[in-house]
Amino acid sequence: MEAVKAPRGTRDILGDESWKWAYVTQMCRNVADDYGYREVHLPIFEHTELFCRGVGETTDVVEKEMYTFTDKGGRSITLRPELTASMVRSYLENEMNKGTQPAKLWSIGPMFRYERPQKGRYRQFVQLDIEALGAQDAFVDLEVIDFSMELYRRLGLSNLQVVLNSVGCPKCRPVYRKALQEYLRPRFDELCDSCKSRFDRNPLRILDCKSPICKEITEGAPSVMDHLCDECKEHFEQLQRGLDKIGAVVKHDKRLVRGLDYYTKTAYEILSGDLGSQNAVCGGGRYDNLAEAIGGPHVPGVGFASGIERVILTMEAQGCSFGRKPENKVYVVAAEPDARLDAMNLMRTLRMNRISADMDYMGRAMKGQMKTAGASAEYACILGMSEVERGVVTLKDLKEGVQEELTVEQIVNKLK
Repeated sequence: MEAVKAPRGTRDILGDESWKWAYVTQMCRNVADDYGYREVHLPIFEHTELFCRGVGETTDVVEKEMYTFTDKGGRSITLRPELTASMVRSYLENEMNKGTQPAKLWSIGPMFRYERPQKGRYRQFVQLDIEALGAQDAFVDLEVIDFSMELYRRLGLSNLQVVLNSVGCPKCRPVYRKALQEYLRPRFDELCDSCKSRFDRNPLRILDCKSPICKEITEGAPSVMDHLCDECKEHFEQLQRGLDKIGAVVKHDKRLVRGLDYYTKTAYEILSGDLGSQNAVCGGGRYDNLAEAIGGPHVPGVGFASGIERVILTMEAQGCSFGRKPENKVYVVAAEPDARLDAMNLMRTLRMNRISADMDYMGRAMKGQMKTAGASAEYACILGMSEVERGVVTLKDLKEGVQEELTVEQIVNKLK
């Protein structure tokens, strides 16, 4: 019988790598604390209509990538493909509008999208999500962008750059849509099949197409910046002044439109890396109409999402530090079988004093235990019946090769 394996597009994150994830997650938590964002834990699955109405019926996420099923009660349920819609749903359902605004929230956890697996992209992936809900001030956009920049700065990423655009609002976007369609119409037949289907439903997405032909066709397309209403223009200019004030490196890109329908006004990405080999480590923007799309009142919001897989790959490529790799401080060695119980009690005492410790459970001889100790710990605590009778333990520094006899209390004081 063939052994069962993990589904395609998923993977196991094992101990040799998981400590890096813990490091990045803790850094996210530290920055969130400093910026006043509070962690929330949201359901991994939601009613399908939340994403259909919130993310958009015509998006690739809803049309092609969602994991949707009917539960035993006949309800259509979807594993979350992103977190923003869930954040807004939680804000509305839990009446966060009654508290201090904006509500500053963050979360991290698995998302699910059915797409072709590739390096750094999986069907189950982990995403950091930061949202500020309830305020439309451009300075909130600035804070969110600054949050992302500060996170990646602390993680050690190099050459951080903000790629910025505006996607307008329901007042001015229809004007731009019409101008874009008029520009594209003469070359409609040359567009790829996906962009042909987007032409009427979501023409802005054509600007984001990776097809070389579509990129060439849209090279001279009109810019959304020339079609913004006064409100969107002022919002963008205020944000730009703020980014200049904090010294952010900014690049304007008319192709940056984001893939989800709920975005309004600000759209941005953060790139990191040397010129020519840059990586997008996060994407986000403003979504003032999302709450209304899912049946709530008008609630302005802005945030960003960052795939942890991509961040870790970028950090590894740039040689960033993940802190110190966890290892046992002490390996307790039972020099003879009769000393195993005392060795286990010693190990427990060390652990109770917050000193990481382990010991042999395979019945190895002392030589085998010392070999394991040398590969996995800084110190060996060697305990035979002679040491037990005298109330001492032989403590050996495995890096320096120096050893001494100490009491348990002396060892604890030395290693804490």
